[in-house]
Amino acid sequence: MNDPETSAESERLSSALANRLPEAPTDRRGGEDRGAAIRAKALEILRREMPNPVAAPPLSAELAPPDTHPPIGNPQSEIGNAIIPARMLNEFVYCPRLFYYEFVESVFVESADTLRGAAIHQRVDSGTGALPKAGGKSGSRKQKSEKDQSLLTPVTAAEAGDSIGNRQSAGESEVIHSRSVQMGSERLGVVAKMDLVEVRAGLATSAAQANVAAGETGDLFSALEVCPVDYKAGAPKPGEDANELWDTDKMQLGLQALILRDNGYACQAGVIYYRETKQRVRLPITPELENWVLQNIAAARRIITDPIPAPLVHSPKCVRCSLAPVCLPDETRMLAVVGPASRPVVAQRVSPVPPSIASDLTPRTSSGGATEVKSGIAPRRLIAARDDTRPLYLNTQGYRVGCKDEVLQVKDKDRVIEEVRMRDVSHVALFGNLQISTQAIQALCEQEVPVTYFSMGGWFYGITRGHSLKNVFLRMEQFRLARDEMTCLALARQFVHGKIRNHRTLLMRNHLEPPEAIIAKLKRASEDALTAASIAELLGIEGAAASQYFQQFNGMVKVEEDDLPGLEMPGPSAEQRAFNFNFSHRNRRPPTDPVNAMLSLAYSLLAKDCTLAALAVGFDPYLGFYHQPRFGRPALGLDLMEEFRPLIAESTVLSCINNRVVTETDFVRAGQAVNLSAPGRKRFFQTYEQRMSSLITHPLFDYKVSYRRALELQARLLAKTLTGEIADYIPLLTR
Repeated sequence: MNDPETSAESERLSSALANRLPEAPTDRRGGEDRGAAIRAKALEILRREMPNPVAAPPLSAELAPPDTHPPIGNPQSEIGNAIIPARMLNEFVYCPRLFYYEFVESVFVESADTLRGAAIHQRVDSGTGALPKAGGKSGSRKQKSEKDQSLLTPVTAAEAGDSIGNRQSAGESEVIHSRSVQMGSERLGVVAKMDLVEVRAGLATSAAQANVAAGETGDLFSALEVCPVDYKAGAPKPGEDANELWDTDKMQLGLQALILRDNGYACQAGVIYYRETKQRVRLPITPELENWVLQNIAAARRIITDPIPAPLVHSPKCVRCSLAPVCLPDETRMLAVVGPASRPVVAQRVSPVPPSIASDLTPRTSSGGATEVKSGIAPRRLIAARDDTRPLYLNTQGYRVGCKDEVLQVKDKDRVIEEVRMRDVSHVALFGNLQISTQAIQALCEQEVPVTYFSMGGWFYGITRGHSLKNVFLRMEQFRLARDEMTCLALARQFVHGKIRNHRTLLMRNHLEPPEAIIAKLKRASEDALTAASIAELLGIEGAAASQYFQQFNGMVKVEEDDLPGLEMPGPSAEQRAFNFNFSHRNRRPPTDPVNAMLSLAYSLLAKDCTLAALAVGFDPYLGFYHQPRFGRPALGLDLMEEFRPLIAESTVLSCINNRVVTETDFVRAGQAVNLSAPGRKRFFQTYEQRMSSLITHPLFDYKVSYRRALELQARLLAKTLTGEIADYIPLLTR
């Protein structure tokens, strides 16, 4: 009689075997016997690898745990078991940090190279993906080939050629070309989309050939001999004797070959077709290549569950990387100074990677073993100095915004006022009673163009945007650290310190006669902000410094009559005008004079831009570290704008007044509130955007960027501070 426990074990192992092993193709004769032998051998192996689990005794009702909700799992551990696209492993070999951004955080930025590659692959991706089955009967092979070819697309002779042994005899079987073939492997945990697969029906194995030579009958086409062909826009790697494949291309092509093998196909080689030189480079699939591919897959899975890898060290790869504006490799390396032992630097957080990749990740070390930044090498400007897109401001009441063929149409009733291409717009700002269609909102969300909403008085009260950034890991760190009082205090100190320092600089540059006493007090206040013991103390320091600053603000307003004696223009004096630019103190909600009206509007626009910068990086803009959470207030956007208040908002107001862009006749009064008129607001928006687009030399990185780009840089530096990539947040301080 059979032992029940042994039978149960056999059933368990058989079930595990069925889940782990693909069904092997059988020959005409002896297929069942061979399959039984393989299954028996596999059962023996599984008995060693999977011992019979010991059944745990049942818990009594008194000892049973209460029915609670299961704990929330680690999202990164779940990603670690996910299927990885072959293209992502190509990126891993190129740069582990790039792989982390694109696969783990789902961050992708288009560039000229990515758009060119997408255009090249349009014809390849148009294929049906049909591919003959790996197994089959010789008698029906011809019919299957004809049926499959009806689903496949032809290729040019220059692109296709012959990749398997360069066989040209007429007696050889024909080659079938299949485009856009998608296939995966459970063993590897990888899925790949192959540009082209060349299929040749031939003798599958040397064993089959030996059987034929011995006079035995059998299926000569039990497996198809295939060759994956991948298209690349560039050129091959120059070698000593012949052209070679780049490591990234070798990884992607090796993965495709192993996936084809795991699906029952015979694959001995692969081909990369380089369009720049119109050459095909062949890659034999060897055991050494397979081991190298498996090592990289294992290293990539380790990196998925680890912290983000360190950036490459002054690598030429970064120059054309589309994610360089997100990664900031040189800036991160520059600011990743060695901290206390309790706070590791970025280089100590790097996961193990293959030697071919580790050479670009190895930082220079000093004699004491500490990581240091290369001296004398300034950070490269790997980001565009300014955006090509521009915001669209609409403040004429009654206008309607619609869309037609990715073009925004601004209408007044049925008359088209203006047409703007969506690709040229960074965001849309609507002031007051304007209408925007749901079609336009949907199209803008698809183009990742946010829409912001303001009241007629300029109060920023809403935003609409698409799901352009789906990463939650930065937000998890933001929410975790926002509950830590010491982290909030450390960041708030830097925010307030930057604001007071820039207020002091603006006074020294623009005041008619800078008061030395106030300048000294602001300098002392900026130093006191760095040593504040609490948020409450910091609020007191900031309030006192702001009061001293605005007491001297009128000294930067220069609207005195500058006409020559005897050539004065007739008209009312400043005292006789309904409005003037005399400023005594800050007031708001509502502003009661022209200067305060423009300051409130400028702060509202800056809060909008800081909120958009926070969203672009991946933050939740409503949870800050200095400004306390309040319903509907973008606290983090207000944190980021502190150091930019004098640099952008107040400088815009002074430019409008001192350059006569806005005059006393451009204001209207409603009760106690004073607002800009529609023509005056339009000129104010233009001046604000000119300020945002003006180039400055970044005081820390020493390259030129616009103020709008500087906003994004500061938001990214804040993100890298929270994730531990850099030691401390450094505010933007003008010289």
